[in-house]
Amino acid sequence: MNNPIPPQGNTQPRRSGTGPAIAVALVTSLIAGAGAGYLAGNAAGDANASYVSDALDAKPASNSEPAPEGSVEEVAATVLPAVVSITVEGPRGSAEGSGSIISGDGYVLTNHHVIAEGESGAKIAVTLNDGTTHPATYVASDVNTDVGVLQIEGVQNLPVIRFGDSDELQVGQEVVAVGSPLGFSATVTSGIVSALNRPVRAAQGGGESSLMDGIQTDAAINPGNSGGPLVDMNGNLVGMNSVIASMSSSPQGGAGSIGLGFAIPSNFAQRVAKQLIETGEARQPMLGVQVSIVDPARGATVAGVEPGSPADKAGLKPGDVITRLNDRPIDSADALIAATRSRDFGETVTLQVQSEGSEDSRSVDVTLSSE
Repeated sequence: MNNPIPPQGNTQPRRSGTGPAIAVALVTSLIAGAGAGYLAGNAAGDANASYVSDALDAKPASNSEPAPEGSVEEVAATVLPAVVSITVEGPRGSAEGSGSIISGDGYVLTNHHVIAEGESGAKIAVTLNDGTTHPATYVASDVNTDVGVLQIEGVQNLPVIRFGDSDELQVGQEVVAVGSPLGFSATVTSGIVSALNRPVRAAQGGGESSLMDGIQTDAAINPGNSGGPLVDMNGNLVGMNSVIASMSSSPQGGAGSIGLGFAIPSNFAQRVAKQLIETGEARQPMLGVQVSIVDPARGATVAGVEPGSPADKAGLKPGDVITRLNDRPIDSADALIAATRSRDFGETVTLQVQSEGSEDSRSVDVTLSSE
């Protein structure tokens, strides 16, 4: 007798007696896992709370290491004691600015536009880096160069800033600006020399203006920085911060640093300050020409020549266009004036000159006026 063939197709799986046990075990493990996670979370929370408590209770780490040599920190420590804040109160208004102490008995180098009211008897006060405030006396200032000098009263043995050689500055060189922008005294900013020999004319009020052969810098300079020092990374004064370019169309407000600040070169400021202290007025080397400020020529067009002047003796004529002074290009009347003022009294300079109606140029040697 043949054995029957097992049924095919929808056969039912064999039930295992272990199935419910596995399900129970799985559920148990999930519950156990959740419990373990809760306990672990509590443990981590306790640990984190402990760590936070430790951090908040810990003593601050020391930050008393000496400033690295040549750092902005070291420069600031060197320069700040010799920088002052200046306030001027007069019947026609008030002014604020900064200045550099240039002698132990209180002479301070600053801008004309900061202390100009002092000439009319306005009250001047100077605040030193130690926080003490002293009255100051107006010495002299020059509107054409925007250089001024005052003297702090009743002081002696003050820290003095060192003059550097602005002729040695290089584009890209690091510099630090110090002053009191918007009344915030002892403010330090840093940047680089962005450009050199920038002719910058600034209105001084009353229809007058100053002209500088400016050092351009991107170190932040704001109103109140005027008259303060621009120093190199050795702490030497290489410029006096004076003017900023602004995007603001309002003359009264909204002006602030956009990375275009200008400083009077220290060599020039030092020479003018010495004249102001010794004689009460400033004089500059001269060619003896009047130059047109409206002529569209690419250069400085001679509008007139003073009889007997250095230019007259060198044969310059009205209509001549000066395009270079020594190795410096001249592209405007202001550029010629600024470049001439930057030279020494009695120095012989070489001008590149194009005569009126001619495309050819010639070299002309001119000995500038003596002091």
